[in-house]
Amino acid sequence: MDALIFYTNPMSRGQIVRWMLEEVGVSYEQRLLDYPSGMKSAEYLAINPMGKVPAIVHDGRVVTECAAICAYLADAFPEAGLAPPTSDRADYYRWLFFAAGPVENAVTNHAMQWNPSPDQSRTVGYGSYETTIDALETAVAGKSFVANDTFSAADVYLGSHIDWGMQFGTIPQRPVFERYIAPLRERAAYRRAKEIDGALIAKAQRPADR
Repeated sequence: MDALIFYTNPMSRGQIVRWMLEEVGVSYEQRLLDYPSGMKSAEYLAINPMGKVPAIVHDGRVVTECAAICAYLADAFPEAGLAPPTSDRADYYRWLFFAAGPVENAVTNHAMQWNPSPDQSRTVGYGSYETTIDALETAVAGKSFVANDTFSAADVYLGSHIDWGMQFGTIPQRPVFERYIAPLRERAAYRRAKEIDGALIAKAQRPADR
């Protein structure tokens, strides 16, 4: 099996990739990095010049950015069935990258209390926070999964944004979002990933022995 190295911090978007890795079901080497030193070390900056996690190195190939990593892993391990056939990926690509672009930007800016004026919304890619959240509701309304009625990497990524957003109050707890995310939280891979990162967070927060 090709070597797969996973660079992460449990209190980061690395949780998204952890879930994806658990869905894929392949073995990987975990490398935990802290924010002030590990992510800014020369060794890691050679992998990701942004000094951010997560990142993976698979058989010598570097992939960064959560959406890209999820899509890459789905293609690299097709036996997991986490990507639709290439001829049927319209919704898969559409909503995967909608979450990576408009949702990520709109939610972050709104949480930081910056919202574009009506004139600025013409230039800002997501238009407005409200428009983006309404479109996100459209993406999952009446669906078990966001693409082709089949669970995919797009659900890992989009679902993670909705899951976190509702937990931390950056995405409203609309009934449509609750119905979509509830079964995703019951997935065995989701639960394994949360257990792993939860244990790492608890260990990091434990007072040092004196």
